[in-house]
Amino acid sequence: MHRSTKIPARGVYAITDGPRQTLIDDIEQALAGGISMLQYRDKTNDHARRRAEASALLDACHRRRVPMLINDDVDLAMEVRADGVHLGEDDAAIGDARAKLGSGAIIGVSCYDSIDRARDCAALGADYLAFGSFFASPTKPNARRATPALLASARALQLPLVAIGGITPDNALALLNAGADFIAVVSGIFSADDIKRAAQRYVALFPK
Repeated sequence: MHRSTKIPARGVYAITDGPRQTLIDDIEQALAGGISMLQYRDKTNDHARRRAEASALLDACHRRRVPMLINDDVDLAMEVRADGVHLGEDDAAIGDARAKLGSGAIIGVSCYDSIDRARDCAALGADYLAFGSFFASPTKPNARRATPALLASARALQLPLVAIGGITPDNALALLNAGADFIAVVSGIFSADDIKRAAQRYVALFPK
């Protein structure tokens, strides 16, 4: 079973929500709020901007010793030397990503509502398994729904578990109690008026 030494034990996993003029400043605020990991998610085709942003975010994250992953794009992750990549079911294979990024990279995968996919991805060398959506999500309103029982079942795979989808500081505890190690948040942090304070509210759910 593979597990990168770069991945934290648990915490808040913030995911960016596409292009925004204030992206770098907003990430700095989220980092100041105590997030444990960051995923750069931008589905546009503006490679020059995406490369520049990814590089700047990586620098910001590393100043706080927070790993940064790239969503979907293994080549961009390799180009900027990100800490890893997050893969969906239609993205690159885990083995191909590992061959390009190396044994130390964090390779996370979306398992949606499927324990069978989680087992397969664990066997192929994933570093963490993400499940969701657990609640209605403005980011992906039509996403498949997962249940807390799925997290409990996935504990047997002995990999960090990430819960995502419509998670708020008020509904997150049920997922943590079911076995989630990370709470992944998009709009709950980046749509807030005070990004630092929003991040702190999620971080406070994890006892020190």
